[in-house]
Amino acid sequence: MDMTTSASVPTASERATAGDGTVTDRLVDANARYAAEFTDPGMDARPVLHVAVVACMDARLDLHAALGLELGDCHTIRNAGGVVTDDVIRSLTISQRKLGTRSVVLIHHTGCGLESLTEDFRTELEAEVGQRPAWAVESFRDVDQDVRQSMQRVRTSPFLPHTDDVRGFVFDVKTGRLREIAPAS
Repeated sequence: MDMTTSASVPTASERATAGDGTVTDRLVDANARYAAEFTDPGMDARPVLHVAVVACMDARLDLHAALGLELGDCHTIRNAGGVVTDDVIRSLTISQRKLGTRSVVLIHHTGCGLESLTEDFRTELEAEVGQRPAWAVESFRDVDQDVRQSMQRVRTSPFLPHTDDVRGFVFDVKTGRLREIAPAS
């Protein structure tokens, strides 16, 4: 079976050959094959490069490949948009204060789905499910400005002791290149 990614959805003929399992069944099967050859790398939770990367959850971003990272090099924190939310600050605080990271790299990308949403999404959810989400959508129109805002949120957090090496980038999904964003002046 040829696949373009490790978790690509099988074609109808591939499903007939492999059974009618779900995508999750395929992932569990892949894990069993992985675990059969797994050896403990002897690492702890502290990233070798003392860096945390905050990025969008977009499936087109292969962060380890794009940044030349190996297993154990960094902490990776992902969410919709790569936005610095309270939960990202929570993760960064643990990463810095308990696990030794000193640098923060923020990566947004071109063609992000959050550029097409608005906070009206919360109103639509409320109408559909009868409860308004407590969280903000954090949508944006200007990816560069949103990176600047995220850098500012990290730099001004009272919980983060290491805010001198915070850099932000936009990943171009067509070329694979990072473009650095200057912080707000």
